[in-house]
Amino acid sequence: MTGLLAAALAAALAAGCTTSDGPRDDGRGQSRTSPGESETRAAGGAALAVKIDNARAARPHTGLNEADIVYVEQVEGGLSRLMAVYAQKLPKVVGPVRSARETDLQLLAQFNRPVLAFSGAQSKLLPLIDKAPVQAKPPGEANKAYFRGKYRPRPHNLYLRPHRLMSSPPGTSVLTTGFRFGAAPKGGKATASQTVRYKAARYTFTWSKNQDRWMVAMDGKAARTTDGERVTAGTVVVQYVKLRKTAFHDKLGHYTPFTETVGSGKARVLRDGLAYDVNWKRPKATAGTTFTTKDGKRMNFQHGQVWVVFAKAS
Repeated sequence: MTGLLAAALAAALAAGCTTSDGPRDDGRGQSRTSPGESETRAAGGAALAVKIDNARAARPHTGLNEADIVYVEQVEGGLSRLMAVYAQKLPKVVGPVRSARETDLQLLAQFNRPVLAFSGAQSKLLPLIDKAPVQAKPPGEANKAYFRGKYRPRPHNLYLRPHRLMSSPPGTSVLTTGFRFGAAPKGGKATASQTVRYKAARYTFTWSKNQDRWMVAMDGKAARTTDGERVTAGTVVVQYVKLRKTAFHDKLGHYTPFTETVGSGKARVLRDGLAYDVNWKRPKATAGTTFTTKDGKRMNFQHGQVWVVFAKAS
């Protein structure tokens, strides 16, 4: 996308994005433990989870830098989708918004009835969404919260106005992920970059000492938002998980993989230019995920946005 078109998108969408490129302590993840471990949830508070299109035609994204957590999931044909979770900040616009997957329901069960914004789902999946502990808000349920952008073709032009789903950010108490924030443990290995490859998608995270952040690239290109800001992360988790075939598939016959986020396995945590090989454990769907170092101690994350990239376990 040319710089002129990106500028036009930014103006048209009125994204109002702020960036996580600033100081290391940027207001996200201030407590040493996950807020859900020690704080009381505000009455009626719920995290906002938005399914975001990640086809090349859907980039650059809007509102991604305000997310507290960005999950990367593998979908049909080896492509990927993002799910951004918002608690401390609500951007004016998020998108492009795309459809939900069965994986999302298990992943979101760790939160207390989060709001799920998505463009739709396969007909066989809709009854499962109705039964899941989420507040489903597709366009049919919240039409005034969505609009079609002018500068992209369908289906890559559906956007969400989060403030039309919730009046204010719910706060950190809704982030019941099990993540722990604090000082880096010993034992990290200096690492300049880390790449995760799917069949038809690639993510690279490169450490920037000047920014004190991991710079995100997708399919070999620096990831930016529609306001021109680089997409960065304070912590990157490459979580190795089991993938299994589901009963769902796309129009081309590509089956939808299910990502098993309940269980245990290995992970690599990137922070401060270091890589840590750790273990992860999530005993049940309603629980968060704990990450521990080889000596059994809890792994602390860096303050700021967390990216969790699900990769197939070998």
